[in-house]
Amino acid sequence: MERHNLTHVSEFYLMGFSEDPDLQPILFGLILSMYLVTVLDNLLIILAVISDSHLHTPMYFLSKLSLADICFTSSTVPKLIVDILAHSRVISYVSCLTQMSLFLLFACMDDLLLTVMTYDHFVAICHPLNYTVIMNPQCCVLLLLLLVFLSFLDSQAHNLIALQITCFKDVEIASFFCDPSQLLDLSCSDTLIKSIVTYMLGILFGFFPMSGIIFSYYKIVSVLLKIPSSGGRYKAFSTCFSHLSGVCLFYGTSIGTYFGSSASYTLSKGIVASLMYTVVTPMLNPFIYSLRNRDILSTLKRLSFWHL
Repeated sequence: MERHNLTHVSEFYLMGFSEDPDLQPILFGLILSMYLVTVLDNLLIILAVISDSHLHTPMYFLSKLSLADICFTSSTVPKLIVDILAHSRVISYVSCLTQMSLFLLFACMDDLLLTVMTYDHFVAICHPLNYTVIMNPQCCVLLLLLLVFLSFLDSQAHNLIALQITCFKDVEIASFFCDPSQLLDLSCSDTLIKSIVTYMLGILFGFFPMSGIIFSYYKIVSVLLKIPSSGGRYKAFSTCFSHLSGVCLFYGTSIGTYFGSSASYTLSKGIVASLMYTVVTPMLNPFIYSLRNRDILSTLKRLSFWHL
């Protein structure tokens, strides 16, 4: 491939879903609809938690997850919608790094919020008598500040790695947004140190949270199986089911996107997997968390009644 010096690279070219002009209006309508549903549904969850004082403590982190989901999908999808409308795939170098940083920031926040919510479930089920002492408001705020700081750290670490790239193999990114993995793959300089740092960050923000979630649910299931009442067991399982579904959806789509088989990988499959990860998951989260939660459903019904 032709090698490009960084001083001459002022913009990158993103990949689209299709070059067929007849499909552009359909893609535009579909992606815009999905984006609007994502934003509106997550805003409803936030509004429900804010409007009902009884939901402030148990749903504290759910409202923050909804906000993170809105920001996460907004870091990539509006640019995609504009590109489809303008028939353009160009993004400036500065805009690309900014988009990458915001994408990583909110993706990491999603990841860590799911981990904290798992810990919240673990305390509620395994240590119910001490729940209010352990998960007090000060602890919740500290956990939130910590995960924001760690997310910012991950985002800026990747940004610094990208800034160290002095030569690109190509200026075409194999994604519809500035995916950090795709951008770093364009580097034609020595990538050993960059790879080591990237893998370390992956272990820190991927392996450790997943291990914590798996261990917590192992303990939760162990406690639930000891509950003598089938009704009490069902209620506890039902409480965890929505969160576990959200965890599986988030990690399932992200693992499929970044750790899928290279032998069966194609560009179109990669772009569709990225769309699932960045749009479909945040869109489905409000349905997953509200459909099996009577408190959220009753509050949403009351809000809709007021508006009527």
